[in-house]
Amino acid sequence: MLRSAGVGPGDEVIVPSYATRGAAEAVRGAGAVPVFADIDAGTYCLDATAVADAVTPRTAAVVPVPLFGHPVDAAGLRGVGERRSLLVIEHVEDGGAPAEDEGAVARRRNAAYLTARLRGLVTPVVTAGVAHAYREYVVRVPGNGRPDRDAFARTLRARGVRCRVPVQTPVHRMPAFARDVWLAETERAADECLALPVDAAMTRRELHRVVAACNALGGLLEAVA
Repeated sequence: MLRSAGVGPGDEVIVPSYATRGAAEAVRGAGAVPVFADIDAGTYCLDATAVADAVTPRTAAVVPVPLFGHPVDAAGLRGVGERRSLLVIEHVEDGGAPAEDEGAVARRRNAAYLTARLRGLVTPVVTAGVAHAYREYVVRVPGNGRPDRDAFARTLRARGVRCRVPVQTPVHRMPAFARDVWLAETERAADECLALPVDAAMTRRELHRVVAACNALGGLLEAVA
């Protein structure tokens, strides 16, 4: 898609680092250079202001990635594109598209149950006027970053609750794409975020089990603090 849009060698394309490497690889595949910009702290998608700050005379396009089922900031990124004469081409990763499917309603219902009952965690943010598909239910674990998040995850798994770190290593820190750049929100998300189960088929009992396990541990974290 980038090649057909005229993007090629000598061009720079702005992509998120808090994602899989798919967008960066697509840019490389077109012969262009991926440039990493920071994310919005709430949606985990590219932040339009950070994108504007990353633009250089060589920038040809922006490739945002919808993450965890939350849409990208299409209006904000289009605004940057129009002001700077850049293409905006959305890259959809597996499990990342916010499009509706038959499980979206059930996932939203399950997500609402979790959000209303979880304590001691930062629950997902949803931008006004958009529909979050909740392909993943991603929370932040407060405390001392990665050590506390990883300890929290280990304890949940020991109690039978499935969870995973959604982005283990930001792309700009992978050897194949290493860049000497500091992306504060990307680094913070990589250290704090944890995906909890929100499958459409989950029962109320299973959801309650997730809440009980998280809240018990959250209370312990608060007591220690």
